[in-house]
Amino acid sequence: MAELATIARPYADALFKATKTDLNAAAVWLEALKEIAGHPQLQQYAENPSVTAAQVFALFEAIAGDAHVVLPEMAKNFLRTVIDNARLTAVPEIAAQFQVLKNAQGGLSDAVVYSAFAIDSTALAELATLLEKRFARKLNVSVELQPDLIGGIRVVVGDEVLDSSVKASLEQMKVALTA
Repeated sequence: MAELATIARPYADALFKATKTDLNAAAVWLEALKEIAGHPQLQQYAENPSVTAAQVFALFEAIAGDAHVVLPEMAKNFLRTVIDNARLTAVPEIAAQFQVLKNAQGGLSDAVVYSAFAIDSTALAELATLLEKRFARKLNVSVELQPDLIGGIRVVVGDEVLDSSVKASLEQMKVALTA
């Protein structure tokens, strides 16, 4: 979704610059906003032409209050800006790009390990060490199960992919045999 990424980039950059003194706190409230904004019913409500920006903001605040999320003034201003510009659907992408900027400043990158099977904590720690050497940076590793890989793992770090899954090997063999 290049268009959504393009829309989200200036918001993430501006938010990153504005919250440079306390990036961790901003990341927490932005993650909460992302969860709320990602709800399909809220997006449908916000897209209704008869609903005003103030009504959407009030609903957002009510949901945040029910979830015991305290929104600082900066979060409220950010949210008003996003709602006023009809960019509520971009909030999850803004949060993702903000996290990338935050990680880059700290010399950290997010790594998603897709595995056909669950990985225990000891094996994950060893894998994280190997991946940090391979990608030459500190990684924040998370695991997602993807049974269709059959076996092995697929690692995504930013725009880099390391695929040692059985599925990828079978695809390579298929290409080699049909070429």
